[in-house]
Amino acid sequence: MTRTFSVHALGTRILVPGDELVGILLDAVARSDAGALRDGDVIVVAETAIATVEGAVIALDRVEPSPEAVALGHRHALDPRVAQVVLDESDQVVGGIDGFLLCLKNGTLLPNAGVDASNAPPGHVTPLPRDSDASARWLRAGLEERAGVHLGVLIADSRTHAMRLGSSGVAIGCAGIPSVIDERGRTDLYGRVLQVTKRAIADSIVSAAELVMGEADEAVPAALVRGLDLPIGDWSGVEGIAAEECLFMGALRSGLREE
Repeated sequence: MTRTFSVHALGTRILVPGDELVGILLDAVARSDAGALRDGDVIVVAETAIATVEGAVIALDRVEPSPEAVALGHRHALDPRVAQVVLDESDQVVGGIDGFLLCLKNGTLLPNAGVDASNAPPGHVTPLPRDSDASARWLRAGLEERAGVHLGVLIADSRTHAMRLGSSGVAIGCAGIPSVIDERGRTDLYGRVLQVTKRAIADSIVSAAELVMGEADEAVPAALVRGLDLPIGDWSGVEGIAAEECLFMGALRSGLREE
């Protein structure tokens, strides 16, 4: 069976704290080539847009770096004030390179704990939303109420991957659709039963959406993905795994123990 889907850019003005994002997105949909929202659509919104309207933008001139932040900044060529924000946002700092600290946050390994200066006003940084799944839920509820449709919402972030150049999209918040679909029990082309395969549906959708959203000055903080024929319901949350089950974390911790 051949399945096709479409991705539509949703451009907006520059967002500011307190903006009414539901209405802004509905206006963007109306101006796009997608027309009105339909049942089964998936709206993808950049985490920076969510954090901005929720008022999470941090002014660096109000940050007083601790001795630990100063030391980390010196060691990794990072503004000590940014290092302090990263420390505040992290559960644990496990390493770093010039310009970046590798952190554990909410069970996820990511650079600078998600703190980003891109698309933030000069002299400011934007952390990840406090609860991306909750943000996805309130945004979905507002869109469904205003548009009269049933849809999914994903909050998007960009991440690098081990030993790969460049970044791609990942979902850090999810509502209305399953973030992962379990393929175990199905058979491959040769009749072998799949034992471990689970498809990261939410991450794949976000990666497709980011092809039209961009990473620079596009002013496209959201996208509409249509035609995936996914189940729509009361799913909420991005599924993760424990650190001890993760290949990368297992190898990293093993290396740390050997030192």
